[in-house]
Amino acid sequence: MAKTVRRTTSRAGKRSEMQEAHDSFVFARYLFMAVIVASIIILTGVIITLGPLDITVADAYRALIARFYPGYFDVDPLTSRVVWNIRFPRIVGGILAGFGLGVCGCVMQAVLKNPLASPFTLGISSGAQFGISIAAVLGISLFGGPYLLVGNAFFFAILCSVFIIGLSAIKGATSETLILAGIAVNYFFSAMSQLFKYFADDEQLRLMTSWGMGDLAAFSWAKIPLILVVFGVCIPLLMLKAWDLNIMTSGDETAKSIGVDANRVRIYIMLVSSLVVATVVCFTGTIGFIGLVAPHMARMILGGDHRFLIPASGILGAVVLVAADGVAMNIIAPTVIPTGIMTSVIGVPFFMYLMLKGRRREFWA
Repeated sequence: MAKTVRRTTSRAGKRSEMQEAHDSFVFARYLFMAVIVASIIILTGVIITLGPLDITVADAYRALIARFYPGYFDVDPLTSRVVWNIRFPRIVGGILAGFGLGVCGCVMQAVLKNPLASPFTLGISSGAQFGISIAAVLGISLFGGPYLLVGNAFFFAILCSVFIIGLSAIKGATSETLILAGIAVNYFFSAMSQLFKYFADDEQLRLMTSWGMGDLAAFSWAKIPLILVVFGVCIPLLMLKAWDLNIMTSGDETAKSIGVDANRVRIYIMLVSSLVVATVVCFTGTIGFIGLVAPHMARMILGGDHRFLIPASGILGAVVLVAADGVAMNIIAPTVIPTGIMTSVIGVPFFMYLMLKGRRREFWA
């Protein structure tokens, strides 16, 4: 009897220790995400101060807070206009774009079980570039006015995604089929865009080239609500599949034995994430490496639990993109380097560093 009591007490003690260790690990994950959110807030205040107009960090925060609580701070009108109408919308757009690309890169790597999967390696951006080429050279667009280019980019990005998913559905939505379909579509749309560049005049070529470099200059307060609506619908839908993604990392057969239809989840994730990516790239153009680097950074720090990995990838993507844009705007001021170029310049050596120094564990195996 006494041995049974001691054995029960020992088991209870071990469970208690395991629960404490688990709670401590979960707390550390939440703390890490809180730290990187705080870093975005600090980074925002610093980047706003960079430019031809002399603005301090305190002036920047006062101008922002005065918009929500007028009368409490004495803010120079010129400073307020520059902060609120020029610099802050670009930063907010960069945060949203980086968050969306980071989240989509994370879920695409998970469902395809491929560390190189990202919104751009699967051909979505090349589809958007083709839409821009048609609008620039032929003047054909689904929309007119200010949405001439944006509408085409969005439509052809979605069309590219639907084609990839439809082709994989015919052959079976395995990760290999999706990747091969994405590579094929990427090459096709890239070749068609190059063909349009061959026949374009100087002005059309300049437009196509500048959009292909990627930039955050297109963001304004009028465009932010549309992105927020898409994110408000799609990001929760992706988060709902976090447990399924955790299970799918063990393999499709294991997932099937537990009751998770891997092929259906794969198509679901690709459809929802493609909508997010299309919404982002139609405003920013081609900005690479965010959807590739941010999930790897989050995975190395937090592990493979997608309940934490998905939001952390988004937040880290926002940090990387906003920081890269801040460097691009000021490194050789007053010339502004396109954001897409700067993310690649920063992303390539940083990604190589992560690959060489990081842990060897494969979370998608």
